[in-house]
Amino acid sequence: MKTEVTTWYLEMRDRAALRPAVSDHPALSIIQAAVPSPEFSRFLYASVGGDWYWLQRLSWSYARWLDYLQRDTVETWVAYVSGTPAGYIELDMQPDRHVEIAYFGLMKAFTGQRIGGHLLTAGVERAWDMGAQRVWVHTCNLDGPYALKNYQARGFEIYDQTQHFEDLPEISPGPWPGAF
Repeated sequence: MKTEVTTWYLEMRDRAALRPAVSDHPALSIIQAAVPSPEFSRFLYASVGGDWYWLQRLSWSYARWLDYLQRDTVETWVAYVSGTPAGYIELDMQPDRHVEIAYFGLMKAFTGQRIGGHLLTAGVERAWDMGAQRVWVHTCNLDGPYALKNYQARGFEIYDQTQHFEDLPEISPGPWPGAF
């Protein structure tokens, strides 16, 4: 199915621009996945992005995942609720000391609980702690309905916007084939 995709590129150039959101969820914790684990990272990618047409990494081999995750510039931070993964943020420090939020999102069961703003805040704070000169992200109209608003609410500003067409399946793949 030919689908028009609008992509927004957002940035934060100063740590002081961050407008934090903090959740009072008593069972929420955010922990770095410090050991490179292709199985776990693919699980997060598919579980969070399956409903939003995150397709690019589904075909990655185990070796490709491992090569990517073993880079010392990549960090994955996972939000847990009562020990269950709820979402994640993946940070990628680039050579120019710009940190890209490569992936960010929540699993469906954990949306609407003020976890996303909290996780994004923690991820952005970590990006600045990594020595970032700039933190940036891109999102598109295929992502969750509150993604763009969450980035802007945290202090990100749009610096570019593009449109193109993509051939997408009629239905998003979901967290795994045949789940729904």
